[in-house]
Amino acid sequence: MLLANLREQVLEANLDLVRKGLVFSTFGNASGVAHGEGLIVIKPSGVPYEEMKPEQLVVANLEGQVVEGNLRPSSDLPTHAALYRAFPSIGGIAHTHSEYATAWAQARLPIPCFGTTHADYFHGPIPLTELMSDEEINGEYEANTGVAITRVFQTIDPVRVPAVLVPHHGPFAWGPDPLKAAETAWMLELVARLAYLTVGLNANASFLGKTLHDRHFLRKHGKNAYYGQASAKE
Repeated sequence: MLLANLREQVLEANLDLVRKGLVFSTFGNASGVAHGEGLIVIKPSGVPYEEMKPEQLVVANLEGQVVEGNLRPSSDLPTHAALYRAFPSIGGIAHTHSEYATAWAQARLPIPCFGTTHADYFHGPIPLTELMSDEEINGEYEANTGVAITRVFQTIDPVRVPAVLVPHHGPFAWGPDPLKAAETAWMLELVARLAYLTVGLNANASFLGKTLHDRHFLRKHGKNAYYGQASAKE
């Protein structure tokens, strides 16, 4: 992918997080990666979204070292870099502090699947990482956050469950490109809110059964997907 195109996608993904009400102040960030070139484009740290321009985005390599740009990158760059190295199938990452998903993270609870809205996007509950040790926090904190996330996905397919909660911090979501990552973050907030409301209405609500869960996920994803149009599945 041409770097100029990736810059435009990453800028649009960051602005989409704002439009969808997923970020507050300068919190949150979206990035994209050109795996062929080994380059990441990410939001600069602390720059107001409404002022951001493509040329202000920071370019780094897959080790998280800045190779282009005059501004500091998002402090979460090492986390993004760790995920891109671990998950070569993803092309974009969105990190937010959206209200309901962050509430589940602060409560240190995974988000269970209660219905087909969740199943349409996530093939399983939204997992929670383990707490990091004091040594991990006092060391390379952001890089260790990425390590904590990748540990969760040793037994979970990151393509089928493209999101995670970091305890006391917030959600990370991803997709095949930056815009899809922003969309996943939006859907994650939706299912977090629905799950919260469901538990509030019925603390003993049952989880979605496997058969219906599989049917809804697989009709939108995978080789036999049939949802939407052949030219552009929705």
